[in-house]
Amino acid sequence: MKTKDNCILITGGGSGIGRELARRFHDLGNQVIVAGRTAETLAETIDGRADMQALTVDVSDATSIEAFVAQALARFPAINILFNNAGIMRHEDLTTRGDTAVAEQTFITNVLGPIRLTNALIDHLRAQDDAAIINTTSGLAFVPLIGTPSYSASKAALHSWTVSLREQLRGKVDVIELVPPAVRTELTPGQSTRESYMPLDDYAAEVMALFQQVPTPEEILVEKVRFLRLAEREGRFDETVRMISAL
Repeated sequence: MKTKDNCILITGGGSGIGRELARRFHDLGNQVIVAGRTAETLAETIDGRADMQALTVDVSDATSIEAFVAQALARFPAINILFNNAGIMRHEDLTTRGDTAVAEQTFITNVLGPIRLTNALIDHLRAQDDAAIINTTSGLAFVPLIGTPSYSASKAALHSWTVSLREQLRGKVDVIELVPPAVRTELTPGQSTRESYMPLDDYAAEVMALFQQVPTPEEILVEKVRFLRLAEREGRFDETVRMISAL
C-alpha cells in the first residue's frame, strides 16, 4: 500500500486511534475524509487542515451507510482506500439472565458495519489504482478479555472475515488488518488515563512506521500487541486469558 497521494475514507475519525491516524496520513500528503456519527468531534479532527473533510454516518445503520457512500463518492470520486475503524466496546455480565442489547449493538457496529461499508464500496475500489481496505480489529481478537465478551468476539469475527476478504481480493485490492493493543483512548471510560495502556502518540508513531515498510505488512502489529497475537501459537493461550482478565 502506498502511503501518500491517496484519497482515504476513515470511519471513527472523530476521536482516538481514528483521529490520530487520520491526521498522520494527512501529514504524509493524502486527502483524508473522516467519518463518524458526531459532526462536532469530526470538525475538531479536521480543524485547520486543508484538504481534510468530514462526513457523518452511523455505521450501525444500513440505510445510513448507503446514503453516506452515495454522498462520499459523489463528492470524492478519487477514494481509493477504505479504513474501517469505527467500533464500540462495552462490559457485559453473562452470569445471569439479562437482555442482549449490548451484544447485538456490538456485532452490528463492529462486524456488520465494516461488512456493509466494504460491500457498498467494493466495486468502486476495484476500479481504482492502488486501492486498499484497512480493517481495525484488536489484540482481543486473539485472546478475549472476559469482561468484554461481545467486543472480543466481534473483533475475532472481523479478523476471520478480513483473512477471507484478503484472499478473495489478492492482486486486486490490498487488505490490511490493524491490530491495536490496549491504547490510551476513550474507547471505554477512563481508558485514556490507564498507565499500563500504550500512549496514543507512541502507538500512532509505531503504526505509521509499519505502514511505510515495503511491502506493507498484511497485519500491522506493534510490539506491544504481539503478546496477544502470538499467545495461541506459542502455547500460552489459557494462561494469557487469565492474565489479562486479572489485570
